[in-house]
Amino acid sequence: MNAKLSHYPLLAAIASPEDLRQLDASQLPQVAKEVRQYLIDTISRCGGHFAAGLGTVELTVALHYLFDTPKDRIVWDVGHQAYPHKVLTGRRDRLETIRQTDGLHPFPVRSESEYDTFGVGHSSTSISAALGMAIAAKQKGDERQAIAVIGDGAMTAGMAFEAMNHAADVDANLLVILNDNDMSISENVGGLNNYLAKILSGKFYSTIKHGGKKVLQNMPAISEWAHRVEEHMKGMMLPGTLFEELGFNYIGPIDGHNLDALLDTLTNMKALKGPQFLHIVTKKGKGYTPAENDPIAYHGVPIFDPKDDKLPKGKKKITYSNIFGEFLCDIAEKDPRVLGITPAMREGSDMIEFSRQYRDRYFDVGIAEQHSVTLAAGMACEGMKPVVAIYSSFLQRAYDQLIHDVALQNLDVLFAIDRGGLVGGDGATHHGAYDLSYLRCIPNMVIMAAADENECRQMLYTGYHFEGPAAVRYPRGTGPGVSIEKNFTKIPLGQSRTMRSSSLTSDGSTKDSATNKKVAILSFGALLGTALKAAETIDASVIDMRFIKPLDTQVIDQLIADGHSILVTLEENAVQGGAGSAVNEYLTECQFNGQVINLGIPDRFIEHGDPNDLLQRCGLTAEAILDRINDL
Repeated sequence: MNAKLSHYPLLAAIASPEDLRQLDASQLPQVAKEVRQYLIDTISRCGGHFAAGLGTVELTVALHYLFDTPKDRIVWDVGHQAYPHKVLTGRRDRLETIRQTDGLHPFPVRSESEYDTFGVGHSSTSISAALGMAIAAKQKGDERQAIAVIGDGAMTAGMAFEAMNHAADVDANLLVILNDNDMSISENVGGLNNYLAKILSGKFYSTIKHGGKKVLQNMPAISEWAHRVEEHMKGMMLPGTLFEELGFNYIGPIDGHNLDALLDTLTNMKALKGPQFLHIVTKKGKGYTPAENDPIAYHGVPIFDPKDDKLPKGKKKITYSNIFGEFLCDIAEKDPRVLGITPAMREGSDMIEFSRQYRDRYFDVGIAEQHSVTLAAGMACEGMKPVVAIYSSFLQRAYDQLIHDVALQNLDVLFAIDRGGLVGGDGATHHGAYDLSYLRCIPNMVIMAAADENECRQMLYTGYHFEGPAAVRYPRGTGPGVSIEKNFTKIPLGQSRTMRSSSLTSDGSTKDSATNKKVAILSFGALLGTALKAAETIDASVIDMRFIKPLDTQVIDQLIADGHSILVTLEENAVQGGAGSAVNEYLTECQFNGQVINLGIPDRFIEHGDPNDLLQRCGLTAEAILDRINDL
């Protein structure tokens, strides 16, 4: 046995769910114990999502034990609760590579394992996907189960309810499991509810229920009365009336850490037909006391010592999110019309202090990006100054609302777009690779990209004062360390700043150069330092463009007039349709006869990994810039 697995005798023998199913049910509590400890030992050494997976150990063991996976389809939602699933489906020994370059993906992904039936990163997609699988199975005559495991607040999104509303109309066999880990109904969980769940999911109750329907189908008045009695009985004891009204047979809530209750209930529910809904209550961080006490801090963790009762604290560096949080508090102090909105990203967007100081002006709408944008539009209609703090990849989910409800009506909404660019370990589902492209084509929008900390603060102030929709885009993490001016300064719309001017003549003759032509690098956003580093080698001009829309065409005209015959655009966004494309469009209009290089994220989905590795793979380093110029 691998020495590393010597403390996990049962887990060491499980290379797939088929091995798990060979065990006796009495051994499953020990399997769950070993999986949980393996997660603690491994993630503490490599970092990654932590608390959510600890809360789904028993459920994962029960599902893979009772269902014939991968023939039976399990769809996880949200994906960071699927670490135990990875451990039990042949990826145990690679778990320590998770989120790292060329390592395990941070979320389920179809290309990684046949057990990952649906790719996930964003929330609330599981019920739609599982329903689609159930319908496909019915169409093909396949006897298999489709199970959606939805948790960590994902039931707050409208998409989940859209799918449930549809599920009742198609009569497909679908099991939805709500992993409720916010403890809001924990007092209802216990022996009585576990017993009721077992009874309500059993064959006797199901037979009586459906048999009674047949008897009463010609007696509509009595049938309606019987239905109401059943509904009210459930409503008095169980919080499931809403799901019953959507057409689901609701069971629960039950203790999601009680394996006996899970096994009994799931065994019964396997035999039921049509849409089924199982409500389980779990504790995020279960089995590791610090994570139980502070599941938010332990949601995603760095390398840490599990013997300590707290996470390590490195030297505090100000992040772009911190800059936004301070800006919001400062501007709210000056203007009572300011309202802050976030779709469930209070900590990530650093709205913690704002939520404390301005409780009545802070709105966390849950995982409901579409609603957050239209909510802001309604506020703006009434003269308020809404600020929507949202990740780049999450704003994609509210694109129609951005166009139809905000931009079309030219409403005064500021979008603080966090995580613009490559975000590292979370991978393709979370990279902010497309916002410049999808925003640039929308009329009435002003779009800015911050190159440093102070510029971010002043851009937010500029966008706040613009009367119409404005967006400020900034990356994850820290900046280059530029000092931040406390006083606010509005940046003139569409005005860039020149960071470096080439001393070369138009033919490149006054200095040795890697090229015989005069080069200018037009940098949009956080790669400005990279542009300056490359420019030193070839004595190129560097412009911090700052605005993607409106574009500073005057500075482009001046560069051309000064003899720059090679223009390089640089952005941490998809090349297609991005800031470089805006420059190309203008150069076409003015019939520029020089050469243009557009550098950005290439036309492929970028996987997870170390941010520096990803930038190198995308050709967004100083060396790569020089190589592209020298290849001309």
